[in-house]
Amino acid sequence: MARPLFGPCENGWMQSFVQQYGYFALIVLSIVESACAPIPSEVTFGFAGALCTAAVTGHAQFSLWAVILIGTLGSLVGSVIAYEVGRSAGRTIVDRWGKWILLTHKDLDAAERWFAKYGAISVLIGRVLPVVRSAISVPAGIAEMKRGPFAILTLVGSAAWVSLLACLGYAAGANWQHVSKDFHAAQTPIIIVIVLLLIAGLWHRVRTVRRHNAG
Repeated sequence: MARPLFGPCENGWMQSFVQQYGYFALIVLSIVESACAPIPSEVTFGFAGALCTAAVTGHAQFSLWAVILIGTLGSLVGSVIAYEVGRSAGRTIVDRWGKWILLTHKDLDAAERWFAKYGAISVLIGRVLPVVRSAISVPAGIAEMKRGPFAILTLVGSAAWVSLLACLGYAAGANWQHVSKDFHAAQTPIIIVIVLLLIAGLWHRVRTVRRHNAG
């Protein structure tokens, strides 16, 4: 096994995993990340893209097209897993723990109407947004969005995202970490906005439930 190129750092284990286990690591990380795990895909595919060049190790460990293909398919598999969990367990969860997670069947009906109208654009754009891309599959499943359109749109969005990250890493070569940091920094305002919207939505939901219980 190759010795990790980089010393201890926040994402060092991912770099070591990718470097040591190659394509197997890429498919595992892409599946897990798309199944709602907080794994930074810019590290996975940025580093993999850099390893498609000889600038990092002195030889090309990966093929760029193989990285894009495996990352896209892995993302699709992970997304489908999350979708099926949401579709099969969503209403059961609401039945058992709805009052604790502030959800009702009325909310699920509203989610179904939303995805019936805007599901396509939500899934497609959601696949390239930080935070959202790892979670969008679950509400799509809960809302019972049609499987065919969901899979196609997820495939397209995932291909675009993985291609962007891999190509950035490929272009950066040995400097991929600097590009990754800049890319992450560029996402920070989007993450902040999304978190604030989630907090506002949660606060509004709490107030709505309190008014409903008071009534």
